[in-house]
Amino acid sequence: MDKLSEIKELMQQGRAKNVVTLVQEALDEGIEANVILNDALLAGMAIIGDKFKQEEIFVPEVLVAARAMNKGVEVLKPYLQDSSNISKGTAVLGTVKGDLHDIGKNLVRIMMEGKGIDVIDLGTDISAETFIDEAKKNHADIICCSALLTTTMPEMKRVVDLVKAENLDVKVMIGGAPVNQEFCDEIGADYYTDDAASAADVAASILEGRAC
Repeated sequence: MDKLSEIKELMQQGRAKNVVTLVQEALDEGIEANVILNDALLAGMAIIGDKFKQEEIFVPEVLVAARAMNKGVEVLKPYLQDSSNISKGTAVLGTVKGDLHDIGKNLVRIMMEGKGIDVIDLGTDISAETFIDEAKKNHADIICCSALLTTTMPEMKRVVDLVKAENLDVKVMIGGAPVNQEFCDEIGADYYTDDAASAADVAASILEGRAC
């Protein structure tokens, strides 16, 4: 097994210390940092995302793999010319106002970061105005809104309405247990996804389209 394949395999197993060691060894052997990032760490996280989507693995496995990936990225950062080598685009993410649930949101962040997306995690109980302000401040490509309570879903519509009112060049993605495609269409959001892995896939597709 070559070095990159070994890093990719160990990262999926969540063996963070081994990943750190092998990433440094790969750098010492002259393998470029962006190659290690894309062909080992991000490629491994993409496999984790696919397995999670197919219910072959579950939240604990995702979390340990994400930790291993992040440890590897920390080793690479000084060797990358600038942070743009890591980020493919920016997403602002949060659970809407009145809702304090964050497990689903956190999984979305992990999966998106695994796709090389820079995620600004605003946390929970986030107002529509804050989503908009942070999207503008961070030049975001995507606003991702999560809700687990039906009573908080109207805040998603407020986000969409503010994006349109301010004519922002940003896509709005929504998700959460009570949310569905019908609601997405009703409020005029751009995308609905029903799980974290799908959210990351759609976000990556959006950013690839913008890069063309």
